[in-house]
Amino acid sequence: MSNTIAIIDYGMGNLHSAHKAVEHVAPAAKVLVTHDAKEILSAERVIFPGVGAIRDCIAEIKARKLDDVVKEAAKTKPFLAICVGMQALMTHSEENGGVECLNILPGEVRLFQGESFEGEHKLKVPHMGWNQVEQRISHFMFTDITQNERCYFVHSYYVDAQDRACVAAQTQYGIAFDSVLSKENIFAVQFHPEKSHRVGLQLLKNFSEWNV
Repeated sequence: MSNTIAIIDYGMGNLHSAHKAVEHVAPAAKVLVTHDAKEILSAERVIFPGVGAIRDCIAEIKARKLDDVVKEAAKTKPFLAICVGMQALMTHSEENGGVECLNILPGEVRLFQGESFEGEHKLKVPHMGWNQVEQRISHFMFTDITQNERCYFVHSYYVDAQDRACVAAQTQYGIAFDSVLSKENIFAVQFHPEKSHRVGLQLLKNFSEWNV
């Protein structure tokens, strides 16, 4: 049985590291970094990476006519969104003065702020470094990943999902924010699996074997 994994190339994202990490954990798979709609939609699995500002992310997706491709892939096959790729799935982001996202999952992307960041131990923004991921559900993607494993984060904005049934894990950083979302064939993570050593590689391995 073929296993082609397409990593969407829209000009942003940690493409080289993600590509190498997926090749490492799934040596029998064909791993493509591509912006070709036919290649993306014909792949068995799709990864939607992201780094940088959400306005640039959404603008590049639309400029390359990939917004409908992302929406179609997110409906039809195992789909992994990473960092800004996760945020792009939401309805709206506060970043860059307010940006309309792809509205695949209902919810907001908010800036870390508020009373929890005042006082003696004010936390730095961006949230950068290793932090625990508290699993809230049982999911195939968490296979061989124990509770409260530490993963690598780099972000100033966090997802606040409207549908709380989609929250697969949360992470504490002044507040409890939604660090993993899951709905049907979509699995979205705020952290970077390709930078999260053993845990991240296990997650990518699980994705290469996930059937929905």
